[in-house]
Amino acid sequence: MKILLATQKPFAAKAVAGIKEIAEGAGHEVVLLEKYAAQSDLVAAVADADAMIIRSDKVTAEVLDAAPKLRIVVRAGAGYDNVDLAAATAHGVVVMNTPGQNSNAVAELALAMMIFMARTQFTPATGSELLGKRLGVQAYGNVGRLVGQKARALGMEISALDPFLTDEQISSAGAEPVHSVEELYSTSDYVSIHIPALPSTIGSIGYDLITRMPKGGVLVNTARKEVIDEAGLEKALEEREDLKYVTDVMPDNYELLRERFGLRVFATPKKMGAQTAEANINAGLAAARQIVDFFATGCTRFQVNK
Repeated sequence: MKILLATQKPFAAKAVAGIKEIAEGAGHEVVLLEKYAAQSDLVAAVADADAMIIRSDKVTAEVLDAAPKLRIVVRAGAGYDNVDLAAATAHGVVVMNTPGQNSNAVAELALAMMIFMARTQFTPATGSELLGKRLGVQAYGNVGRLVGQKARALGMEISALDPFLTDEQISSAGAEPVHSVEELYSTSDYVSIHIPALPSTIGSIGYDLITRMPKGGVLVNTARKEVIDEAGLEKALEEREDLKYVTDVMPDNYELLRERFGLRVFATPKKMGAQTAEANINAGLAAARQIVDFFATGCTRFQVNK
């Protein structure tokens, strides 16, 4: 089978070598499409692919229409909102992610961002400490639990909200369960967001929630840009001079936010939660193994478009 490794933002060379070793060892061919200039390049490259590994690359209905042989797409990472799941299902294409492979990298970044903002972006101004502060974790999955674990080691108190977990499951994972998003925000000095971008969550975090945070509240977003109501965020920062926002998914209005609110706002130049050598390799190798297993045994354990 032909496996297209389509990565506008390429994997590390070690990851590519590992993917090839796994796939070619099972009798498959690996073809690279790296740093491509336009979406049309992906549309052209997928024409004879049986499988595809992607990162943040967009698998649209147009891409799927151009890929009559395609049977599986694996997103090397946890989020998969860059894949049109409905179109994939209509084309009979299995879509998988690689949950847990990037989790530690994202969790470490979330903690680093908290420290960065607590210390006023490492300027000489007087900062604050995380010790004794309450962290609210919005979605307590693979990443959220690691964030809670690492924050607890720094002496923070942890609350968590996750509609898919029982109170007992949250408590056993080291956090105090809360029962509404309003409660999470109103009781947390820091909120770390780990929800996916779904119709029910897009634009769901805005003025009303952000302004519920206690004095000096810091909102940390290593999830998706789309979950933030950016106009509401701007209004909240305008009315509450004590609030801060830090993210690795740059808002559309970032230059305006930075100009107006200075050190109270920070965004990385590009999404970098999974940008570690370890996560890069782990996710790529997991994607290759999942494709090999799919063709060998029909395994669809990590399918997300069931």
